[in-house]
Amino acid sequence: MTLLGFGMVITFMVLIMTKKLSPQVALIMVPVLFGLIAGASSGIGPMMLDGVKEIAPTGVMLIFGILYFGIMIDVGLFEPLVSKILRLAKGDPLKIITGTAILALLVSLDGDGATTYMIVIAAILPLYKRLGINLLILTAVIMLSGGVMNILPWGGPTARAMSALKLDASEIFTPLITSMIAGVVWVLLVAYYLGKKERKRLGITVVPIQESNGGKRPKLIAINLFLTLSLMVSLVMNLLPLVILFMLAFALALIINFPKPEDQRARIVAHAGNALSVGSMVFAAGIFTGILSGTNMLDAMAQSFIHIIPDSWGNNMAVITALTSMPFTYFVSNDAYYFGILPLAAEAASHFSIPAAEIGRASLLGQPVHLLSPLVPSTYLLVGLAGVNFGDHQRFTLKWAIGTVVVMTIASIVAGVIQIHL
Repeated sequence: MTLLGFGMVITFMVLIMTKKLSPQVALIMVPVLFGLIAGASSGIGPMMLDGVKEIAPTGVMLIFGILYFGIMIDVGLFEPLVSKILRLAKGDPLKIITGTAILALLVSLDGDGATTYMIVIAAILPLYKRLGINLLILTAVIMLSGGVMNILPWGGPTARAMSALKLDASEIFTPLITSMIAGVVWVLLVAYYLGKKERKRLGITVVPIQESNGGKRPKLIAINLFLTLSLMVSLVMNLLPLVILFMLAFALALIINFPKPEDQRARIVAHAGNALSVGSMVFAAGIFTGILSGTNMLDAMAQSFIHIIPDSWGNNMAVITALTSMPFTYFVSNDAYYFGILPLAAEAASHFSIPAAEIGRASLLGQPVHLLSPLVPSTYLLVGLAGVNFGDHQRFTLKWAIGTVVVMTIASIVAGVIQIHL
């Protein structure tokens, strides 16, 4: 089952990165094939349905999130910000790409990847399109920023690690602040490097602001800003389920900006392509995760972790955990890793007098690579909003994400957050 699980994920990645299949088709057909090989033919239907049901709220939230921010772009909510950035950047790709990293790092403070992607893409995408900057740089820089900030205490991974090990933020997160700072510096350096390359390729060109096809609503900017800020505050305060908040915000946005039903239909049609693309990938991912979990491949992959570590490496269990957190959080979900693998790793480390808190910190360092996983729904949102191919995004971003993990791991060792014994 372990071999089938890894084989399923690897087959999926090869097919989409070589563009042999679209992500939607691969997410459906590959797990079905491996599920049949695993002998789960009689139960494969319920597994797929369970997976779709589990991911349905996320899929619906992303669909309405895309529609909402699409409308906000149409009505010109972000145009003042875009114009300001254009004036400050003076058509310089280096300044825009570096600014993207800074904006993404700041917005990521809310700990929610999907929200970060929607806000930053909505604000920055027009700049990239107007200047002809490679959109893969946009998705890479945003994801790298999110990967570093994803380990904030109110983010999912850290909360899971604290819960699984029964520890608090002062034991797991606080010592990692130095490592996060190193990660932030790395992301900014990567953004600077990519910006220099784009400046060399494109030069510095001032591009005039263009009108969108949706029709601006300058008199409604204040109302739209209030609506968007209210949405963000409600998301952070968790006043209602995310999916409900985005559905309500979408409906209000249409009523406020496009009172006529025919205009409302036109705006929905204008953004239906992006919404359908992301939504279909997310629901297809539900089938993937449903079969991976239902066939017990996921459990087998998690249990195999402990058995591949030689006893002679035990003294360096924290460093091993940090480095292996990259592939393992990529191949399995955060829930499976933090509630299945992490307690086993902490138990094994205890035999070498390594504190559970140290293993917990190490387990969080692989998050920049985890976000590239096909099991992360928000990744489909990012590539869908930016209009880039999922496989292209993976190929372009992976090396920089691995670099982020390595830099943060080295910083953790230097700062004594995790120990290495040579």
